[in-house]
Amino acid sequence: MMRQYELVERVRKYNPNVDEDLLNRAYVYAMQAHGAQKRASGDPYFSHPLEVAAILTDLKLDDATIVAAVLHDTIEDTSTTREEIDRLFGPRIGKLVEGLTKIDKLDLVSKQARQGENFRKLLLAVAEDVRVLLVKLADRLHNMRTLHFVPMEKRARIAQETLDIYAPLAARIGMQKLREELEGLAFRHLSPEAYQTIETRLHELRAKNGRNIKRIEEELTHEFSARGIEAAVTGRQKTPYSVWRKMERKSISFEQLSDIFGFRIIVGEVEDCYRALGVAHTKWPSVPGRFKDYISTPKQNDYRSIHTTVVGPGHQRVELQIRTAQMHEIARFGIAAHALYKDATGQEGRDDLAKESRAYRWLQETLELLAHGDSPEEFLEHTRLELFQDQVFCFTPKGGLIALPRGATPIDFAYAVHTKLGNSAVGAKINGRVAPVLSQLQNGDEVEIVRADDHIPPAAWEAAVATGKARAAIRRATREAVRRQYAGLGRQIVERAFARANRAYADDKLKGVLPRLARHSVDDVLAAVGRGEIYSGDVVKAVYPDFSEERKAQQRLPEPGEPGWFDIKASSNLMFKVPGAEQGGAIPIRGLRGDVPVRFAEKGGAVPGDRIVGILTPGEGITIYPIQSPSLTNYDDQPDRWLDVRWDLDEESRELFPARVVATALNEPGTLGALATLIGETGANIDNIGFTAHSPDFREMTFDLEVADLKHLSDIIARLRAHPLVSKVERVVG
Repeated sequence: MMRQYELVERVRKYNPNVDEDLLNRAYVYAMQAHGAQKRASGDPYFSHPLEVAAILTDLKLDDATIVAAVLHDTIEDTSTTREEIDRLFGPRIGKLVEGLTKIDKLDLVSKQARQGENFRKLLLAVAEDVRVLLVKLADRLHNMRTLHFVPMEKRARIAQETLDIYAPLAARIGMQKLREELEGLAFRHLSPEAYQTIETRLHELRAKNGRNIKRIEEELTHEFSARGIEAAVTGRQKTPYSVWRKMERKSISFEQLSDIFGFRIIVGEVEDCYRALGVAHTKWPSVPGRFKDYISTPKQNDYRSIHTTVVGPGHQRVELQIRTAQMHEIARFGIAAHALYKDATGQEGRDDLAKESRAYRWLQETLELLAHGDSPEEFLEHTRLELFQDQVFCFTPKGGLIALPRGATPIDFAYAVHTKLGNSAVGAKINGRVAPVLSQLQNGDEVEIVRADDHIPPAAWEAAVATGKARAAIRRATREAVRRQYAGLGRQIVERAFARANRAYADDKLKGVLPRLARHSVDDVLAAVGRGEIYSGDVVKAVYPDFSEERKAQQRLPEPGEPGWFDIKASSNLMFKVPGAEQGGAIPIRGLRGDVPVRFAEKGGAVPGDRIVGILTPGEGITIYPIQSPSLTNYDDQPDRWLDVRWDLDEESRELFPARVVATALNEPGTLGALATLIGETGANIDNIGFTAHSPDFREMTFDLEVADLKHLSDIIARLRAHPLVSKVERVVG
């Protein structure tokens, strides 16, 4: 275990002005707080925070970050409080330590919810101080280094979480060295046989090609030196995990890999990068399609370098990475290589770091997802989508550069530009040609989005997009559209309730009683009524406290000609009135695509021409039943849920409605085909078919149909009854 003076000396090597007293006090305090606690390995628990601090000294981090690493488990695993840390070490270090404390004490049933909520808390802390993330990654790295001491049943979960979240997160903030070690350790535990096989093959290649690598290093160095370019050339080998991932992605064998070995060329200035590239391409032929300039177009994690592949000495493919020393530091240490990160604690410091670091800007943009109330599981899902590695670079019509993940679509592009553009997108042009909005984009595509201001993104887009930002925005837009539907329905219900009570309704009156209804806005109240969460009579009583109503059990539904029933003859539309309602006040029903949240009775549906009743179901809207449905008896004692509804269809409407028909027919080959053909010829659609053996000679067939109206359904039933194979046909009303 590292001793007290050793920790101080590690920091002093890169920071001569180290606060020795602060480090010593943190060392002693943490050692006493953790006391006799042990790790799974049997080592004193205090050895873990010390190793985390040691990892961070390799990144040359400031004193406060090192102290936070030493103390990072004290609040979570000991009796230490945030107040005590603030008192002894100051509020800045206290905030760092609290940001690293998990929230396992929350009463969250789902492990994924707990994981998502912990990750949400971590990123919120990172928004205040990016050093929290650096300590967390170092913490995860040491835990992965000692994962073999953890019980077997926990290893796979921790390794998978590392591969899914922490390694990509390290990559997204540019910490390539840390990312590679996390990936390698996770891969070793998740696929030990594959890891060992690839590691063995790589070892054999190193032994076989060692001299050749040295020769290429010397030849490259000589060529650059001869042209006045001072360059450090080093050979490198791909990691086992990167080899495995490439084999999986391209479905190729180990022998087919052509770029296991590569060479890194470190030069002094940016101009030297392009001079070195010219030397390499002049000396050896380049491989087409293998050139990438990440200097002029940096990656989102701030990575800058030139990549090219040439056919070098011995006719071998040689991958070259050309960069400056400063670019190399950022490629290895990412955000930690930026001098500004130490001052990114106030808003001004965070703004300065965001200007310098594209990676930090990404972190800030990811945190925008937190502002929209997504569940922990959704937040985790969105964040995983954002942790992509491979990118495509596309352009706006004005030349703006947009970086997206592989597999991104014009919809992702639109949301990357602006949420409003994504919500209003109805079409796209790629390189000047009209293309589907779900086309996959390629590097260099110019994308123009076609808009419609009143458009609502289809819910199906959520599963087709590639970025978390697009998915979250689509989900919010569709939720808001549904909420507007419920609010519209609620307004109609409330206005009719006030009319029945002979009281005047106005939004201003409702605003004055919002606290009594425990809602923040009029729309919230109306949406709650539409969802069935608030009874309309309670809204009336909130506005007019002297109002009282006697809620009676549901009366027998009236028959034609009796009081309380009448019809309106318009396009064969009928209207049914619940007793006590005012004439002409029924809620119009236009089908599943109307402006009221509607669904139809699960067993049998309802069709225009039926006399219908609406039942309000909390959270689901209105369920429409034919008046003769036996299911309505289930609601006899719930009069508050009965709604007055009517059909209101345009003559031009082509919408189909659900109905169920049961036919008893001869059990012989060809019967089903004959009946299905007959139904199809009427213009109806068969949604589902069920079979029941009636007897050896007969079979009962249940057809779930989509028809235009009652006349259409009656015609189908009549034609089925007239068929020689059919003995009986009945409509089912559930």
